[in-house]
Amino acid sequence: MAPAARSRGAAAGGRSNPIERARRGWEKLGHILTDPRYTALLGVCLCLAELGVSHWVIQRVPYTEIDWKAYMDEVEGVLNGTYDYTKLQGDTGPLVYPAGFVYIFSAFYYLTEHGTNIRLAQYIFAVLYLLTLFLVFRIYIVTRKVPPYVFFFMCCASYRVHSIFLLRLFNDPVAMVILFLAINLILQDHWSWGCFFYSLAVSVKMNILLLAPGLLYLLLCRFGLLRTIPKLCICALLQVILALPFLMENPAGYLLRSFDFGRQFLFQWTVNWRFLPEHVFQHRAFHLALLSAHLVGLLLFCFYRWHRSGQSILTLLKDPAQRKPQSRRLTANSILTTK
Repeated sequence: MAPAARSRGAAAGGRSNPIERARRGWEKLGHILTDPRYTALLGVCLCLAELGVSHWVIQRVPYTEIDWKAYMDEVEGVLNGTYDYTKLQGDTGPLVYPAGFVYIFSAFYYLTEHGTNIRLAQYIFAVLYLLTLFLVFRIYIVTRKVPPYVFFFMCCASYRVHSIFLLRLFNDPVAMVILFLAINLILQDHWSWGCFFYSLAVSVKMNILLLAPGLLYLLLCRFGLLRTIPKLCICALLQVILALPFLMENPAGYLLRSFDFGRQFLFQWTVNWRFLPEHVFQHRAFHLALLSAHLVGLLLFCFYRWHRSGQSILTLLKDPAQRKPQSRRLTANSILTTK
């Protein structure tokens, strides 16, 4: 009886082993999906998955022409010798982006057979997309704050991201990949290079200026006023160098067109404010209200979120070594919550 009982017990144990292994495997998978230490592993897997997803989107989903042809017309004017920004325009209107945009999209112009090879342009933007993912994942690897499963919804499951990068060929992806490179450099304490690439991102699209207050605050925290000035000079000097051919031709025209803060956006292209009536969206009072809300938000963050040491915010102007008590060294998480 005893040997038979042991035999039945062994058989039962053998039958339970696959279930137990499946349970342990499921627990391990859950651990990988929720533990930030596995961000690098999930990032690699998602980037590989995005190779296939991006190829499928390019091959199967119809491309939508919105701004690409206009971009090509605008840079073609520069390549033909027109450096007066007031005379450069495309199908959708005048050229309204800074000089860095012109140089980068001029390269795209030649790479894509004067902008006519849309499929090749889509694959170029697919490379930019994968590079952006790599840089974003790298930021989260450093901070270890977000569970890795979130990244699936950030990339593979996002229709809007694929649309912007692969189906519209906007200039936003170019500006953002440079911006994320700048953030990575700053996280590695390479502030001069970070400022250089931040300024380069601004030279592609002006909306990157929205991060300027946060960057200025971080520079003051890290260096104080006197040592911040050279970093700001890097940003300014790059803008001047890139814009020099256009500034020599028509400086006022370049500044008014490339950094036009009064530009009116078309209601037909809005996504976030689609619920508003068009006359409200186009009204100047609505624009001023948004600007005021943004400025108030910056002030609240400056005094109540970013600076919470109990000291006057003017102490940021001092050299960090002369502050009493001395400021704590900026960490990756403190940098990211500021920017």
